[in-house]
Amino acid sequence: MKSFDIKTKIFFGDQALDRLAEIPYQKVLVVTDPFIAQGEMIELVTEPLRRGNKEFEIFKDVVPDPPIEKISEGVKKMLEYRPDAIVAVGGGSAIDSSKSIREFALRVDHYADVGLIAIPTTSGTGSEVTSFAVVTDPAEQVKYPLVSKDLMPDEAILDAELVKSVPPSITADTGMDVFTHALEACVSTNRNDFSTALAEKAIEICGVFLLRAYLDGNDTHARQKMHSASCLAGLAFNCASLGLNHGMAHQLGATFHIPHGRANAMLLPHIIEFNSDINKHSKSRSEYLPAVKRYSTVAQILGLSSYNKIMTVRSLVNWVQFMLKEMDIPLSISQMGTITEEEYFKAIDHMADAALEDACTATNPRVPSKADVIQIYKKLW
Repeated sequence: MKSFDIKTKIFFGDQALDRLAEIPYQKVLVVTDPFIAQGEMIELVTEPLRRGNKEFEIFKDVVPDPPIEKISEGVKKMLEYRPDAIVAVGGGSAIDSSKSIREFALRVDHYADVGLIAIPTTSGTGSEVTSFAVVTDPAEQVKYPLVSKDLMPDEAILDAELVKSVPPSITADTGMDVFTHALEACVSTNRNDFSTALAEKAIEICGVFLLRAYLDGNDTHARQKMHSASCLAGLAFNCASLGLNHGMAHQLGATFHIPHGRANAMLLPHIIEFNSDINKHSKSRSEYLPAVKRYSTVAQILGLSSYNKIMTVRSLVNWVQFMLKEMDIPLSISQMGTITEEEYFKAIDHMADAALEDACTATNPRVPSKADVIQIYKKLW
């Protein structure tokens, strides 16, 4: 038996942030990063809280790839302040931090059922509707995905006003993160009709609006569409899980601090080729790997097609590479110019072991060996 449910109530569209004046909580801990806390954006959140006569304090020590020690600081703050709810404002790091802070604090002292409201300021992670969070152990250079239904936010607020100022490079990275979430959910061994429908809609939106949002940050319609796509993809992979792409990207982020969406985007052409095995096109049609048909469907959603499935999947790879070039995302690690060949190749063996152990890899449509993962990392150089 399988099941599908959406726990998080989603508020979206014009003036979605007005929901904060109406939330059924009186004492709120706002969790965000220093950049947002010191800028004008935080006023878009605090103004409706004041209007609703809500008491609030701000915890602003969120950093990228949330390390364990910062989560501990947030737990201490929450247990001192004892809020009715946490309002997470930011990208995946802020929302993941908030999930972890609430989870660990309530394990120490379950003083109340504390609500969690997630307000994403990037269109990428989908963390506002997932039961996943990622924390980092800097000493071990490892990212740990946490998975629990208790991590699910109670509400998500999607307002395009919060993403209009996102610079093009981050729009590109987070937008390709959305696409990767949706694509991996489509081919996951744990997919179902409901998750696939959400993922395919997210892919369709990315095909039409991602480049528009990248080229013109003030295109509010494109921004709102990508915000919706991010949420749809989050709902999809929360049910279907992900795959090797994320399993390998987590290691690139933990080891070399490559932004998560960028790592996903750079790996994606190589993962599609591996999962579909399109470089061995002498196979008969009956011997195509299962992912080939699903990648072909995605290609058709994007308006790509060819005279057979293998060529159609290859057109999907070409489309991803085209998007990377158009949005100035490197196609290889060497193109980045920030990592030496020696340090990269020295890390491959450890990264391959960690990628195989990563929870996301378990639902990849093709089971990889360590040699396969090492080969993909080498190709990525």
